[in-house]
Amino acid sequence: MSMETHTQFPQDSDERGGDAREPVPVDRGCVQLLDPDGVRQEDALYDLFVADLGHAELLALYEDMVVTRRIDTEATALQRQGEIGLWPPSLGQEAAQVGSARVLRRGDFVFTSYREQAVAYCRGVELDQLMAMWRGTALSGWDPFAVGMATPAVIIGAQTLHATGYAMGCQRDGSDAVAVAYFGDGATSQGDVNEALVLAASFQAPVVFFCQNNQYAISEPVGLQAQRPIADRAPGFGVPSMRVDGNDVLAVTAAMRIAVDRARSGGGPTFIEAVTYRMGPHTTSDDPTRYRDESEVASWRAKDPITRLERLLESEGILDETARAHVASVADSAAARVRAGCLALPAPDPLSLFDEVYATAHPGLERQREEYRSYLAMFDGGAR
Repeated sequence: MSMETHTQFPQDSDERGGDAREPVPVDRGCVQLLDPDGVRQEDALYDLFVADLGHAELLALYEDMVVTRRIDTEATALQRQGEIGLWPPSLGQEAAQVGSARVLRRGDFVFTSYREQAVAYCRGVELDQLMAMWRGTALSGWDPFAVGMATPAVIIGAQTLHATGYAMGCQRDGSDAVAVAYFGDGATSQGDVNEALVLAASFQAPVVFFCQNNQYAISEPVGLQAQRPIADRAPGFGVPSMRVDGNDVLAVTAAMRIAVDRARSGGGPTFIEAVTYRMGPHTTSDDPTRYRDESEVASWRAKDPITRLERLLESEGILDETARAHVASVADSAAARVRAGCLALPAPDPLSLFDEVYATAHPGLERQREEYRSYLAMFDGGAR
């Protein structure tokens, strides 16, 4: 489903008036267009940016969210069964990822951390490629230029600089492409993120900084590092910001459209804080019961992003039994492809680890290759 937009800035509308480059207010509260009960909430500004979403578009967003949750569940099972080494669940963050990713054009470029499986799905990453890094059969997994998305950045916050640099390149090339950096609340304490904000503001780079505030930087709650909303930080760098309910796919879509339109028309960067919750562990090697109470999880479970959209669709007669069965079938098919694709990934030759470290032969690396070959020869089968 494509949800590209060519909308006016809200600042250009009759309701606002004034300079077209006047930033959206920093913090009008946490913007919400769809409450946890699936009831539409009116917002004169943000409603303008989702007014074109009809029944088909809403159902497609719902399908994406259900499918990506099913993929996440299957991947977690694969890790528990020893088929992949690690998995970072995205349970609970589907609205933030799907709502933002579906706004982008194919020519835009995305830089993520390691938890954005729903973004990868929306960008067209093949499901077996999604699993390659976690199974250990590839250093990356897919061709970034084929889908407009870099492979996951495990170094926290590094991708914000990559996105800013890419956006500056687009700017110099005269392209209207936009770069997007996805990162978590914990990454905002990293120097790279702050440096990226400085650069983006200084050069008015066409980049969107999308922070998924899922309340925890591994085991540390967000309140430990942020005494005010994270969105309040960006204006200090000269970057306008918005703070939205990250479990509300409509609010996320509206905010992303505002930010992308600004970047595409030469208005510079935007920072979006999507307030959401990581329902599962940080990764499958983490035990979240050691640092958070079940009552807290239960309170956020009541704000589930899929449930609230489901309630809206039901109330409007969009999600009937036929539609529900179709979505479930697509989700089950995706899960089956994840499993089959993961198990079919060919194991690489151990010595291929050294193949693409340098563009040309390097004596030090060749020495290490031979040492590793000798090491492997100690075991049955050795290496080629």
